[in-house]
Amino acid sequence: MNDRIFVTAHDVAREAGVSQSAVSRAFTPGARIAADTRERILATAERLGYRPNLLARSLINGRSNIVGVGVGDLGNPFFVQTLQLLSNSLNEAGLRLLMFPAEGDAGSEPSIREILHYRLDALVLLSVGLSSTLAEECRKAQVPVILYNRTTRDQDASSVIGDNATGARTIAAHLLAGEHRRIAYLAGTEGSSTNVQRESAFYAYMAEQDAPEPIRENGQFRMEAATAATRRLLTARDRPDAIFCANDTMAIAAINVARHEFGLDVGRELSIVGYDDVPMAAWPAFSLTSYSQPAQAMVDETVRLIHALRAAPASHERVMLEGSLVVRGSSRAVRPHAA
Repeated sequence: MNDRIFVTAHDVAREAGVSQSAVSRAFTPGARIAADTRERILATAERLGYRPNLLARSLINGRSNIVGVGVGDLGNPFFVQTLQLLSNSLNEAGLRLLMFPAEGDAGSEPSIREILHYRLDALVLLSVGLSSTLAEECRKAQVPVILYNRTTRDQDASSVIGDNATGARTIAAHLLAGEHRRIAYLAGTEGSSTNVQRESAFYAYMAEQDAPEPIRENGQFRMEAATAATRRLLTARDRPDAIFCANDTMAIAAINVARHEFGLDVGRELSIVGYDDVPMAAWPAFSLTSYSQPAQAMVDETVRLIHALRAAPASHERVMLEGSLVVRGSSRAVRPHAA
């Protein structure tokens, strides 16, 4: 049996003829150390195969530079896109991402026990709920929590969301301007703040315009459930002439069902609008009209909050960012009003 032999900072210091503290400074960005000494230490470390133990350092300075990210639904391309952007932004900031899959259905929280085994500088929850238990345990462990694309009533958590109410109202106005009268809403996960905000604003705008109340089905933010829900809508006696789907995953499912199972001309016989504007929405196969969430700006705000909370753990904020409607071929063109 071959046991691994780890090279230590003490070994590097002895070989380079310096103190162990000099080795530590050589691997600490911004630390004061002569350039030639740093180069000699780094060259010695490379030759010996030494790598600093970042976890051991975290025990000394109280920071691990690790950000935990709880993710509920990796089948949603919006979160895949967000993870990529967040990983890049954290890397540029000298931080590392450690992902925790949520347990059970979409929207459930990741394992508390697993999260708190790590010395995290912050925990970001991507469309994952924050229970009172998780909030309390993170408080005790002094791990600041940031909800992404979700809100919470907990005063000890920050959040970064898009303006869901404005987005939903904008979509409602677009569909009414396209002279739709039998409009359906394909809802996401029941009780999630994202769905609640989009649904309530959509229905409120329709009521304000004296439009018929939208038909409602639930697609749970998922492809399979949305496929079944769209079949129910399109086999109804008075089927809708437009469907607002609470995210793009469901909208893409709806397009597939309408086009390939019912032979409908999407964009003419049936308008379908999504939410998030994921990269797939622009593909010619879908040409999906969607309300675009500013993913990069939301990630930038999340990273800013991480830095702020590392410096002042109680400095929680609620950030809301505006998006915009991107009109493509899946919704009926709006006729200009006669002069």
